[in-house]
Amino acid sequence: MFSKACKYAINAMIYLATLPEEHHRSGIKEIALAIDSPEAFTGKILQRLVRENLLNSVKGPNGGFEISEKGKIIPLYKIVEVIDGEMIFTGCALGLQACSEERPCAVHHKFKAIRDHLNGMMQTTTLMDMANGIKEGKSFLKF
Repeated sequence: MFSKACKYAINAMIYLATLPEEHHRSGIKEIALAIDSPEAFTGKILQRLVRENLLNSVKGPNGGFEISEKGKIIPLYKIVEVIDGEMIFTGCALGLQACSEERPCAVHHKFKAIRDHLNGMMQTTTLMDMANGIKEGKSFLKF
């Protein structure tokens, strides 16, 4: 459903949000290991999140990536929008350009319900909701 980049972005943001206050920054190597992703690819994704002010990047020996103030309060929708765009929430399941209520594709009405439900869940679930699930042991980033 989401691209690999989007999955890694969501997992990286959740991972960073789970870090304790005294250790709230993490380097690319540590993040990539924690979310089981390639380092170089992870670095590119993290820089994109920095450009969108969802993460801060600090250089130097105590540097690394950390969640920005804006990043702490965002819904998951924003991460998806930054990495994959809005097409998953608005596009046709079959990739048709002209799919609409007036001229639906074969799966339009069934997919629209799923797409709308996903959109609602992503708009109302925050990064901190996900991080709290990890901290409480109710969910996991990797096995």
